[in-house]
Amino acid sequence: MAENTVSATIDDVPSLAGREFGPSDWREVTQEDVDLYARVSGDDNPIHVDAEFAAATPFGTRIAHGLLTLSLVVPLMRQMFRVTGAGMGINYGLNRVRFPAPVPVGSRIRASGRVTEVTDVGGGWQVVVPVTFEVEGSAKPACVAELVLRYYR
Repeated sequence: MAENTVSATIDDVPSLAGREFGPSDWREVTQEDVDLYARVSGDDNPIHVDAEFAAATPFGTRIAHGLLTLSLVVPLMRQMFRVTGAGMGINYGLNRVRFPAPVPVGSRIRASGRVTEVTDVGGGWQVVVPVTFEVEGSAKPACVAELVLRYYR
């Protein structure tokens, strides 16, 4: 379980502004994950699925899709951030996403974040949460994304 978690009821969401959470547990990104994502998304770029091709690139190995890395926000956030008592919670969108560093297949990632904004959206709350994904042993983050979540009563 994550070191620093945030858990609030739907009524307490406004008090989350400024709260930091994480990091999550480490999660290995396997070639099986990459292959499944390539199959589902149709993104079969050889940098992700062809070991020989990838070995000849500046990365020297196969790397995870950036969007696969971003999609792992769901299980990682589940460890660190929870709103209870909501009738519905949704991913409303993203304001910013960047992929500063690759995620080599077989490496481990984890995430942490901070609630920067909570806004009343009539019947619920919109929560802006910048999240940073780090790769174990890497100086640069693999992904930085500003999530926009909504929780309704």
